[in-house]
Amino acid sequence: MTINESRGRSGRPVLRIGALALIGAGLTACTGPAATSDSAAPVDFEGVQSATIQIEALGTFVSPEHGGYEAAGRGSGFLVSSDGIAVTNNHVVVGAGTLDVWLGGDTSKTYNAKVLGSSECLDLAVIQLTGDDFPFFGWREGEIKTATDVYAAGFPLGDPTFTMTRGIVSKASTVGETPWASLDSVIEHDARIRGGNSGGPLVDQKGRLVGVNYAGNDTHDMNLAIHRDEVTGVLDDLQAGKSVLSLGVNAQAISDEDGQGLGVWVSSVQSGSPADDAGVEPGDLITKLQGVTLGQDGTLADYCDVLRTHGQEATLDVDVYRPAEGIYYRGQFNGDVLEPVEVLSSGGDRPEDADSAVAAGEFVAISDDSGTIEVEVPAAWADVDGAGYTNDDGTWVSVIASPDMAGFEEGWNTPGVWIAASTDAAARVSPDVLLQRADEFLGQNCTPDDAAAFEDGVHTGSYAVYEECGGVGAAYIFLAATANDGSYTITVAVQANSEADLAAIDRVIGSFVARF
Repeated sequence: MTINESRGRSGRPVLRIGALALIGAGLTACTGPAATSDSAAPVDFEGVQSATIQIEALGTFVSPEHGGYEAAGRGSGFLVSSDGIAVTNNHVVVGAGTLDVWLGGDTSKTYNAKVLGSSECLDLAVIQLTGDDFPFFGWREGEIKTATDVYAAGFPLGDPTFTMTRGIVSKASTVGETPWASLDSVIEHDARIRGGNSGGPLVDQKGRLVGVNYAGNDTHDMNLAIHRDEVTGVLDDLQAGKSVLSLGVNAQAISDEDGQGLGVWVSSVQSGSPADDAGVEPGDLITKLQGVTLGQDGTLADYCDVLRTHGQEATLDVDVYRPAEGIYYRGQFNGDVLEPVEVLSSGGDRPEDADSAVAAGEFVAISDDSGTIEVEVPAAWADVDGAGYTNDDGTWVSVIASPDMAGFEEGWNTPGVWIAASTDAAARVSPDVLLQRADEFLGQNCTPDDAAAFEDGVHTGSYAVYEECGGVGAAYIFLAATANDGSYTITVAVQANSEADLAAIDRVIGSFVARF
């Protein structure tokens, strides 16, 4: 099912993409957090409105549907201490240029705020309001059970009018994998969450905090809140300025019209974060992280699992596609900054009237017949053969694409790509031997350059570039590599017959994936 998130930011579009996977229900016996150390008492049910805040985030954001825009969007939040510490959602505040806050629906006084710490995986952020003696919430103690009465508070649709809706907990703890979060414990309830309620409090009948509202689906009357224990487990770190499971992006997994996951879209970037330092920009699509293809299920699960495995301070290989430029980038978080994947950018005199296709236009994803190999190629390369084959090195999965298959296979006047991968070959032949075999043929028909090392975080091997092939000015690249875990060997061969085709080489090398 599709979750229509409650990100409602007044004055800017709300994306409604992705899927929700609720996995592994089960009640969790929880011991409530310790009582607040504030000398003042937390609010009771009658005081819920007074400690609930409305947040306006002003900045430039980029959406996959509408492109870049500068807008003021609004969400909700709540105070957890009298000195102005407040909790909200990551997607409400991260990447904003300025934050303005109104308390309890009173728009006559505006408070400034800054982000202290955040987490895109938990969709949480802690902000600090200027001032003191604020009303604040306390946390519910003891177990949160199914059928507990709960109330969702906030400021829906960007309206300064405070609202509350009533319901019960329908599922006390379940896994929440959504396009914009990956949580071990969320509360499913039927207190209606509307756009703009993001980050607002879910409270019990005594006004004690049960969770943080972050998603709702009106059609299925499903509403989700981040479980109290998820929040209190990281609250001290976030308040101290330490982000958790975060690289500093306002992120969401996106899919194409057929439901195929494309990666993790970056709508904004937090200044000074690992993402910012690496050169990630709003409008980028993160396709792979530490060799793991992201967003295939329409959620942040894979992205966040990499962070849980390695930690956010580790050096992480990353592949990024920048649609505004039509270029793939490769680099590292906490390491080497992003650089364009430009295996071959120019060179050779390729005739303008060559039988070619403009690679700078639309690209499509293709795969072999088994679905093992996937790669992006120009849409004009629509003649595709996904059949595998067997030779002395073993059985191979294979995919070939060209505007004219016969022309690509039989001569030098037609561009195309051929990718093959084999688990058998990994134990029988090295990438260097495969490259040598290719050189024996290509060297007779082309002018070769020296071989160069290839490494993309998943594969290690070598590639060689050949120019002036066949006497018609064609350019050719042959790459041979082995998966870093030794499980398979892969070869990639691409031919370009015009300057425009050269972009296809970079796109192919930046996008190929094998999933055995």
